[in-house]
This record gives sequence, C-alpha cells and structure tokens, in this order.
Amino acid sequence: MLGGWEIVLILAVVLILFGAKKLPELAKGLGTGIKEFKKATREVTDEISSAMDDTSPPPSNRLPASTTSTQPEAPQSNTPSSTSGTKA
Repeated sequence: MLGGWEIVLILAVVLILFGAKKLPELAKGLGTGIKEFKKATREVTDEISSAMDDTSPPPSNRLPASTTSTQPEAPQSNTPSSTSGTKA
C-alpha cells in the first residue's frame, strides 16, 4: 500500500510533467473512467443475479413416461395351437 509520502511524490511528478493547466482535465478523465468502470461492474453483477433468479428449479427424480405397459407379458409357448377339436 502506498504511504503518504509516496502519494505526495507521485502528485509532484504529475504536476511537473503535465503542468497545472492539465491537472483538472486529467482528474476529470480519471473520474469518468472510474465512474464507467463501476457502472459496468454493477450491470454485470445485476445481470448475473437476475439470471440466477430466472433459472427454473432442478428437475425432479421422476422417470419419463414409459410407452410399455406396466403389466408383465404372458409367456409365449413354442407349441403350435390347434384350432380343430378332432384328432386324426
């Protein structure tokens, strides 16, 4: 973290490099940049929180509807069935 003397030294160097007339313009530009950054950060945070609120609840553990019947099928026999009642 910067101490008090380091900040004073940085401000003195900026004053020497840019002059007294340019300092208000630099400060205004810096303030505008910080303002835009905070606005963009807030918008992203709001978008994320609204997306989390809009999500549907997780699906339940229900099984999908089955197309097969729930009753067991009758076993098929391998013997041919006879439709005639008489024996030859």
